[in-house]
Amino acid sequence: MHINWQKTPLIPVIAQESQSNEILMLAYMNEEAYNLTLSTGYAHYFSRSKQRIWKKGESSNHTQEIHDILLDCDADTLILKIKQNGVACHTGTKSCFFTSITQDKVVLEKEINTDAMYGVVDTLYHTILERKNNNETKKSWTKKLLNDKELMLSKIREEADEVCVAINEESDEQVIYESADLLYHTLVGLGYRDISPDRVKQELARRFGMSGITEKEQR
Repeated sequence: MHINWQKTPLIPVIAQESQSNEILMLAYMNEEAYNLTLSTGYAHYFSRSKQRIWKKGESSNHTQEIHDILLDCDADTLILKIKQNGVACHTGTKSCFFTSITQDKVVLEKEINTDAMYGVVDTLYHTILERKNNNETKKSWTKKLLNDKELMLSKIREEADEVCVAINEESDEQVIYESADLLYHTLVGLGYRDISPDRVKQELARRFGMSGITEKEQR
């Protein structure tokens, strides 16, 4: 039995610890990610938020070594039997499934502080998404911005103007301060649209080495 990629170009994949049978995470694969997984012996996925192939552990080095790959009866879902090096979740918990709905609490503690591994921008973006998806969040400026589109847009415009003023006539420290405010509010805007900052990095990488004139002509 083989995967029909024409019928199902993106399939769900469950990562399961081969020794304990613990379910660690769910992700997705396209055909290219599947073939990379087979050829390298390490899990590769297709990120729907980043819109690209990614090797598990490419930032954290918390890779997943493949021990076996199981295909379900409909040939459209995989289980990866893996050895998890480090933790599976970007939050620092062993498994991505750490919140009990029935108990209404977190049932797994963080094992590793992953903030330095992923960088402050990615960490902040994931915090913004947590605020967005948490209906219990109260007295959160981020949540207020996400719930009020016009306020959010006005703050991005305001912070952009303050960066311009700072660059023109204020100290280096004030330029840094205002730029941090602008970056935060821009990340809130990206979170509002569910656009990963990784896609902005990809766009910058695409432009690298391309002249400004050529880039504008290609728009």
